[in-house]
Amino acid sequence: MMDVFFERYHALCRFSVSLGPMVWFRVGGQAQVFFKPSDQTSLQEFISECPAEIPLFPLGVGSNLLIRDGGIKGIVIRLGKAFTSIRFEDDLVYVGAGALDRTVALMAAEQGLTGLEFLSGIPGTIGGAVKMNAGAYGSEVKDVFVSCKVITRQGEIVEKKLEDLNFTYRKSAIEADDIILEATFKAQKGSKEESLHKIESIQRNRALSQPIKGQTGGSTFKNPAGESAWKLIDQAGCRGLRFGKAQVSEKHCNFLLNTGGASAYEIETLAEEVRRRVYDQSKILLEWEIKRVGQMIPIENYKEKHHAY
Repeated sequence: MMDVFFERYHALCRFSVSLGPMVWFRVGGQAQVFFKPSDQTSLQEFISECPAEIPLFPLGVGSNLLIRDGGIKGIVIRLGKAFTSIRFEDDLVYVGAGALDRTVALMAAEQGLTGLEFLSGIPGTIGGAVKMNAGAYGSEVKDVFVSCKVITRQGEIVEKKLEDLNFTYRKSAIEADDIILEATFKAQKGSKEESLHKIESIQRNRALSQPIKGQTGGSTFKNPAGESAWKLIDQAGCRGLRFGKAQVSEKHCNFLLNTGGASAYEIETLAEEVRRRVYDQSKILLEWEIKRVGQMIPIENYKEKHHAY
């Protein structure tokens, strides 16, 4: 059955595709199969006919994602230009899941709408932002969310409203197999100039406080209740800590860096060492915010062995 399926869609699929260049960390193995639908119809048909035993993984721009060195089994689906539309009706904003968060913030501001400026401080796409209830500068997706359309593993298009998603800190009730197609947000009428000024301020603050020009994956760990992850990491003496070619950022120590040629193994191992040291120092176990996916390569397969320093 699988062979028949891939034979039918062979022209639309690529096989053994390197995923590292597609994510911000610039690390990671291959996708067993890579599919980029031309539009919603082609995606729906593809998923409807895809055998249930084949795993599906939606990939945005990989801004908060660590793909392990063994790659991802099954089918990686990336939504392209056809899923980046942004349209406005009064104070409602309808956004394709593939649209960049920052683009949405800027276009809403140009329309004289306020309330979405915080999205300019979140790297990535709207699909990922909704799925993890992304937030920045005092606001979260749940604060402006109205509904979203998802395509289920059975190929059905379903609308999910605010009350369906049970948003909590960096989490939603979106099913693992659901692929977000579009989200609707509610903004408020405001001043174009004030909104653009706020976005400019957010961008300036990000540049000053975060290593945005480095190969990173955004915030590594969630903030524990009443605490800041970066402060706990700093207090544990982890600022600048290295493991191989992975490093804790000196600029913002809740960010990890690929300093050039790092492996996913090095990045993940460094992060786990940070968690251990923070726990030893504060008895607080940091929770991952970066999503880790894919298969690990056995440690003995790595030519170089490192110790954190």
